[in-house]
Amino acid sequence: MKVVILSGGFGTRISEESHLKPKPMIEIGDRPILWHIMKIYSSYGFNEFIICLGYKGHMIKEFFADYYLHMSDVTFDFTNNSEMTVHQNVAEPWKVTLVDTGLYEQTGARVKKIQKYVGNEPFLLTYGDGVSDINISELIQYHEASKRLATITAIQPGGRFGVLDISENDTVSRFAEKAREDGGWINGGFMVFEPQVFDYLSENVDCVLERQPLEQLAADGQLNAYKHSGFWQCMDTQRDRNLLEKMWLENRAPWKRWGI
Repeated sequence: MKVVILSGGFGTRISEESHLKPKPMIEIGDRPILWHIMKIYSSYGFNEFIICLGYKGHMIKEFFADYYLHMSDVTFDFTNNSEMTVHQNVAEPWKVTLVDTGLYEQTGARVKKIQKYVGNEPFLLTYGDGVSDINISELIQYHEASKRLATITAIQPGGRFGVLDISENDTVSRFAEKAREDGGWINGGFMVFEPQVFDYLSENVDCVLERQPLEQLAADGQLNAYKHSGFWQCMDTQRDRNLLEKMWLENRAPWKRWGI
C-alpha cells in the first residue's frame, strides 16, 4: 500500500515556527516530524509515500532532494574541482512522490488531487503533524476484516477535539468534527481507505475530508473505527512540540520502534 501524508496546511496554531517552515518540517530532535511519521510506516514495511504539499512545499522538496546531505557527513574538496565525498551514507528504502496540491486547498481536495498517483488500490492516509505507537499491521487487518470503505484510528486525547459516535460493532454512526468537547473518541489520522473513497471527494478547494466526505461515509455505514488506546500526540502548538522534543531527547519516545 502507498502512504499518503497531508502536509499542506498553514500550521497557524504553531506560528512561532510555521512562519519560517511548513509544520511537517518542524523538528523533533534534529529530524522533521514528517520524517518521524515516515519512519513509523517504514518500520512496518510501507516505503512508498505520496506527500500532499501546499504552504512552503518547496522546503519539503528541498529536504528530500538533499536527503543524503542532511543525513550524512560530507567532505567538500575545493582543491579538486569542488569534489564532494559523502560519508556514512544513509539510504532509506523509500520512494517519495511530492505533489503540489495547492496553497489554499482543504484536506479532501488535496487527497482527490493525488488520486492518479494512488491508482485503483487501497491506501493509507495520515496527517503530517501527529505521531503514535499504533500497530499499522493490526490497523490494516482490522480494516480488511471490516469490509468497509474507510477506517480511521479513533483515540481519546482529552477534551479539545470533536467526537465520533461509535456503535458496539465499531461502525461510526455519525462523524461530527469539533461538535462538542467531552473527551470522547476523535479521529487521530492513521486511516485506511479503499479506492472508492475518491468518489466521495472533490477537487473543489473547500472540500474538507473531515466534513462532508467522512460524514457521508458514516451515513452510508462505510466508516470504521479502529480504537487505539496507546500513545498518540499531534503537534498543534509549541507546547505540543516541546513535549515531543522532551520525549525524544530523553529516549522515551513511544512512537520510535526503529534503530538509528
